[in-house]
Amino acid sequence: QVQLVESGGGLVQAGGSLRLSCASSGGTISRYAMGWFRQAPGKEREFVATVSWDSRRKSYSDSVKGRFTISKDNANNTAYLQMNALKPEDSAVYYCAAERMPYGLGMRKIDFTSWGQGTQVTVSS
Repeated sequence: QVQLVESGGGLVQAGGSLRLSCASSGGTISRYAMGWFRQAPGKEREFVATVSWDSRRKSYSDSVKGRFTISKDNANNTAYLQMNALKPEDSAVYYCAAERMPYGLGMRKIDFTSWGQGTQVTVSS
């Protein structure tokens, strides 16, 4: 497992952008698939985006497709979530997750064993 720390959350107006970062400490993420999930108050934690260990494959939830971009920088042991055209319904605590996955993508919470503490994103209308 690796230790993950998210940053970059905050308050933004609808239509604005934010870039979330997920830094790994205690180990390289070069062989890890990375995922972003979010949880709004009173709701289940839901899948947002995932990237394979080699960055060749990516997948997004329908609600963010075309607006969010996931990426990972193995040299800096950091994953990112670029969020554009934000909507109030994107407001949530965003969590990054990591798992060693030589094959496939992780799109379920149970696919990941390393999690960050979360960063709050609030989009005002």
